[in-house]
Amino acid sequence: MFHWKDGVSFFIGFFLTVMGLLPLLSKLGIGPSWFAIPSAGLSIFAYVVAAAGMYLLVNSIIEITNSNAIGWFSFFAAAIFFLIGLMQVLFKFGVGYSWFGLSWISPAVYFVIFIIEGVLLMIACFAMEL
Repeated sequence: MFHWKDGVSFFIGFFLTVMGLLPLLSKLGIGPSWFAIPSAGLSIFAYVVAAAGMYLLVNSIIEITNSNAIGWFSFFAAAIFFLIGLMQVLFKFGVGYSWFGLSWISPAVYFVIFIIEGVLLMIACFAMEL
């Protein structure tokens, strides 16, 4: 039986997938110009990655407690993405070492992270109930 948390996970996952897929297609030259995200939007990516990673972390713990095999994969992916986002957010506030900025991460990497997080959240919608 689906609960409200399942629907929320699906819609957040769908939003993240679209938020990653459309700009990635734009970078590849596919689709209209409105697929691209303006450069002002790039500054919030670290916050979105950290928040979505934390939400996926909670969902993956629910998956693991339901003895679902995908839960462990989601857990490790969520932990990595949460740490990536958290390190960058801390660096923006002047906390941590200089490598916390992860300057090597390009917007295209964020788009791929959004797609992975989104797909895992949409899977969690169903896997939390198995």
